[in-house]
Amino acid sequence: MAIETVAGNGTLIQSEVASLLVQPLEQASTFLAAGPKILDSSSPIRVPRIASGVSAGFVAEGSQISDGDVGFDEVTLMPSTMKGLKVLVRLTNELIRTSVVGLEAVLRTRLVTDVANALDAALWDGAGTSNTIKGIFRQSGIATGTLDLTDPDSLVDGLATAQGNKVNPTHWVMTSSSFAALRKLKVGADDARYLFDPNTIQNGTELRLLGLPVIITDNVPAASTKARVGLVDFSKVVVARDVDAEVKILDQTWGDYDSIGIRVVSRWDTALLQAKAVTLLTEA
Repeated sequence: MAIETVAGNGTLIQSEVASLLVQPLEQASTFLAAGPKILDSSSPIRVPRIASGVSAGFVAEGSQISDGDVGFDEVTLMPSTMKGLKVLVRLTNELIRTSVVGLEAVLRTRLVTDVANALDAALWDGAGTSNTIKGIFRQSGIATGTLDLTDPDSLVDGLATAQGNKVNPTHWVMTSSSFAALRKLKVGADDARYLFDPNTIQNGTELRLLGLPVIITDNVPAASTKARVGLVDFSKVVVARDVDAEVKILDQTWGDYDSIGIRVVSRWDTALLQAKAVTLLTEA
């Protein structure tokens, strides 16, 4: 007598979809977490600043004090033509009702994440073309320097460049491969000890280099095959926020299709209060 087995009766086996939706592996949004100044406005913003001060001098008793002339200019953000980040997904009510996961809530969260990722890339390295965000690495007048991932002195020189511009950097910004190249540096050809103490370069989940926190992101501007590392003073970075992440459920627009839409809108801009707040090091 033949015994019917599972292997021979696959069509009879009940299938079950786990009520778990696996998200893709992706980097976290890093720009806003670094602590720039955020100004809420839907209108253009003008931030006045002193471009040049006056020179004080020693004046003898009873002598005339010479006149000084202070120069002013401004930083502008959020022009009326600035475009927003927007995304829209349509799905049927049948799909929502029959889905094993809470599809509407999952998609809502996913779309906000996708907009946040696009925003993060734009704030770091947006091209600024066609009324879009111009990232801080593309701003005019930023400081530059030479990077050598085999010689940490190039990082010290980058710090010296920033400090020479009267800037106190708050963060390093680099890709994971650049950080790995630096942390693998050895004391010498015959000495396998790491140049950077593993206990100080990584403390839990926090990464540090030469005393400063390290932000790992793929959004450092590419220079052909040459690596780049940024040094940023986030106290001099300002962000204008019109809409954070507005989520709308459009349940009437496609009512004749028995479908709904999920729309996410976000609108931001960024600028440097002082151009030298960013130092960008590039491999020779």
